[in-house]
Amino acid sequence: MQRHPMYDDDTETVRDQLRRFVAEEIEPNGEAWEEAGEFPLELFRKAGAAGLLGLGFDEEYGGAGGGILYYCLAREELARGGFAGVRVGLMVHGIGLPPVLALGPDEMKKRVAPAVLAGEKLICLAISEPEAGSDVANIKTVAKRDGDHYVLNGQKMFISNGMRADYYTVAVRTGGPGMEGLSLLLVEKGTEGFEQTPLMKSGWWTSDTATLYFNDCRVPAENLIGEENAGFRGIMNNFNLERLGIAATIVGSTKCIFEETKHYASERQTFGKHLREHQVVRHKITDIAMRIQAMEAMLDSAIWRALQGDKAIPEIALLKAFAATEHEKCAADAVQIFGGAGIIRGSKVERAFRESKILSIGGGSTEVMKDLASRQLGI
Repeated sequence: MQRHPMYDDDTETVRDQLRRFVAEEIEPNGEAWEEAGEFPLELFRKAGAAGLLGLGFDEEYGGAGGGILYYCLAREELARGGFAGVRVGLMVHGIGLPPVLALGPDEMKKRVAPAVLAGEKLICLAISEPEAGSDVANIKTVAKRDGDHYVLNGQKMFISNGMRADYYTVAVRTGGPGMEGLSLLLVEKGTEGFEQTPLMKSGWWTSDTATLYFNDCRVPAENLIGEENAGFRGIMNNFNLERLGIAATIVGSTKCIFEETKHYASERQTFGKHLREHQVVRHKITDIAMRIQAMEAMLDSAIWRALQGDKAIPEIALLKAFAATEHEKCAADAVQIFGGAGIIRGSKVERAFRESKILSIGGGSTEVMKDLASRQLGI
């Protein structure tokens, strides 16, 4: 199927480069990294040198340019490799860095962004809490001004790259209750009173996830990102970017599922013929292809509108909810086709099925996305 006209020769060149990086740097090592539960920090530097980390970011700060189109393209192609944990860990800067670049002072941008985009430093985003995931307005981590510092107390949960990051873009409460009292602070690793503990997940094993603890943690006031009590808008704008990136990831992952299943159905024989010769199997694989085309159309439409300056909030929410739901169905159908082989560790299909639920939760749960869209549509 022909993609949107915004995909030109330049985007195809970038796509080819991304596929080479996956084939050369990730595919040969991905399974071993999965079992080890992490990938080497050297991969960040390789990705930075290849320009992968800079896709979608301004050249002024060491990025490779290309805006939101290239931002999404990178996530789609990395996901096609079938090692989601590596993709997540490698690209967390895509949600941790944008608030700094959009709202932070020039000194902070110049200090943080080039090192992150070169793969020399890691940055992550710390929003979720034990009692505040998608419900951002309920954040309880408090930052009180004390002279030239803010004193942080609270806890963050489910933070990707929470153990290995050097910089943390943290949502805190500096004012009253609700969305109007939120701010963003840049917390640096090693700050006194700041600790992390790892969390073990059912999927994305190579992407470290952590709980963060702030106990009278003193952060310089100059590390405020944007204006005090004005962080909610920055958080929401960042969510739109994150959700587009997740949708692109889902498209890439579903393509991986399709390719793996199609190949397996052409090799595996039952009852004297290949699986693909059974109509019920062909229809299941065709359903996956059909869902991919629908996801692509919705994703490309949302990217195009974003490039025109349209925030397209209902469409982004609907896209994220639809893609995550359909991805789960595709992963389940693929496992059914693989049979016993589909539940044995080491298969890309098994891994995609086990990890598919994460995509319907992270970045805003499917239920929250539908509710957000319904309000925006006036339902």
